[in-house]
Amino acid sequence: MQMIRLLLVLILALTATAHAAESPPHRTPRAVASLISDTDAVAPGVPYHLALRLQIAPGWHSYGLNPGDAGVPPALDWTLPPGTTTGAIAWPAPHREREGDVMTFAYTGDTLLSVPATGPGPVKLHASWLVCQNICVPEEADFSLDLPAGTPAPSAEAPLFDAARATLPRPSPYPATISPDGVLHIAGNDLAAAHDAFFIPDTPDLIAPAAPQTLRTDPTGLTLALTKGDAFKPQTDIPGVLLLTDGGGQPSALALTARPGSVAAVTPLWQALAFALLGGLILNLMPCVFPVLAMKAFAIAKLSAGNRAVARAQAGAYTLGVLISFATIGFGLILLRALGQSAGWGFQFQSPLFVAGMAWVLFAVGLNLSGVFTIALGIEGAGQFLTLKRGLGGSFASGVLAVLVATPCTAPFMGVAIAAALTAPPLETLAVFSAMGLGLAAPTAVLALIPGIGRLLPRPGAWMEMFRQALAFPMYAAAVWLIWVLSQQAGPNGVLAALSGCVLIGLSAWLLRLRSRLGRGLAALAVLACLALVPLLRTAPAEATADTYSPARLASLRDAGKPVFLNMTAAWCVTCLVNERVALETTKVRDAFTAAGVTVLKGDWTRQDPSITAFLQAQGRDGVPLYVFYPAGGKAPVILPQILTEADVIKAVKG
Repeated sequence: MQMIRLLLVLILALTATAHAAESPPHRTPRAVASLISDTDAVAPGVPYHLALRLQIAPGWHSYGLNPGDAGVPPALDWTLPPGTTTGAIAWPAPHREREGDVMTFAYTGDTLLSVPATGPGPVKLHASWLVCQNICVPEEADFSLDLPAGTPAPSAEAPLFDAARATLPRPSPYPATISPDGVLHIAGNDLAAAHDAFFIPDTPDLIAPAAPQTLRTDPTGLTLALTKGDAFKPQTDIPGVLLLTDGGGQPSALALTARPGSVAAVTPLWQALAFALLGGLILNLMPCVFPVLAMKAFAIAKLSAGNRAVARAQAGAYTLGVLISFATIGFGLILLRALGQSAGWGFQFQSPLFVAGMAWVLFAVGLNLSGVFTIALGIEGAGQFLTLKRGLGGSFASGVLAVLVATPCTAPFMGVAIAAALTAPPLETLAVFSAMGLGLAAPTAVLALIPGIGRLLPRPGAWMEMFRQALAFPMYAAAVWLIWVLSQQAGPNGVLAALSGCVLIGLSAWLLRLRSRLGRGLAALAVLACLALVPLLRTAPAEATADTYSPARLASLRDAGKPVFLNMTAAWCVTCLVNERVALETTKVRDAFTAAGVTVLKGDWTRQDPSITAFLQAQGRDGVPLYVFYPAGGKAPVILPQILTEADVIKAVKG
């Protein structure tokens, strides 16, 4: 009787072992491995999960799908009965293991390599894996698990699968783009708070694992500068895992596929500073800053008077005005972005009120230069109320005004510098904007500080009064241009308000000629009357046309494989207008567009348009112009120069 009981217990034990949801383990000093299931029984057609469980000893590690600079990933070789299938491995997010110059992507502790499965029956697995510490040891084993047909029920190992799902990268909801030079951009507002990020492609050797990945964030998402590996191929999708750490140190992982495209490079600080300085210098020559050149021309003429100390002081005041203005714009952009607002270079010109105000200021400066009134509102004396020393306040005010009228322009190199500044920490942002200011102010400072150059200028004389009056006309022209810009923003009512304001300012200037307290009081009332015109300075609704840019329109054309030329512009950007006249609206370019079947889309940033702002930021730009050509067949887009020629456009279209 005792023998029968013992035999029954043995049979039950063997049966239980055969139907257990975990195979007998394979043990070594480095790891314990077993095959497990999340169910004790399998119903036909009902999916379940199998997994190789690796319990890795402390101090040792195994490897992920992409092992990095060394190692090999685990391999699973299944032997299945008819009707039973398994799927791909769900790879947990690895962590980085650095040893000197070597970077690997590894697993430690209790790790599950899970696969989906269907169908009952005996399952066999031959698995191999590598475990490393100071040495690496390849290990392998055979496992078997019999899963009978029946009503599915969670096994004792099911909680392990639940825990393992938390280690899997979650599918990314954000679009990802990688450029031919290895710059990765992931677009998502939530990603702007990332403190650290690292991208691991699924395929080895696409990037250099040990190379640093420079991170930049902005309100549109994050950008990583990757170092290309030997296997990197442009124009190829790259699936992988993005490891993230937020500001509180909380890790997470996203599974994403980076699509080929154009991404702005991540610019080092020293390069951003150099580009900012060079862009500021070139800004002196841009066609949209004729008022600035006029103001400088008169200031330079005054430097020939011979008093080098006065010249240096005035140059210093002008430079200070420029620097403070650039720093103020930079601080304003930082503040607006911190508040969640989309703002870029020249953003203030999207306000009809600002445009009208600038038109009135330039009109008043012109009247002063013409001699209509002589108080300190012009180039020679503007801003004397800011200082007790005659002339320095005027030079400071000239620097401020120079920056204000220059901000609609984006000179070469400035776009890269501004984009880098607005994704950098605040102090670096202010440093880049200050470098732009130094570039803009540099010619005046050089003329003041180097006596030899000053002596080459004409000597002061009666001609200076005629020259001063002639400089009024660029101011009037700039005011006319700004009123035209206003017509694009606020329509006829905006033009009526701006011209009425000019009449009131003209009246105020004439009243000042009375040189009496009553005249000054009436002049002040005339200027204040401009405030009554503000309600007319409202943005009018934009009219959409067939060539108007929208993200949906661009995506539709791209999905259809059609070539697209995208022109991001604004009415207040004179550089944009010049480019359109000399490079985009010529017969040769139009014929090239027609021959290639190119659809031209226009993104008008004259008004505030969040979709255009987001597009500019995604391309690493914060101002216009921006020209992007999308070739047929979904090929990578090409960003054209900011100063455009016919040859540039035709070359891009013909490839």
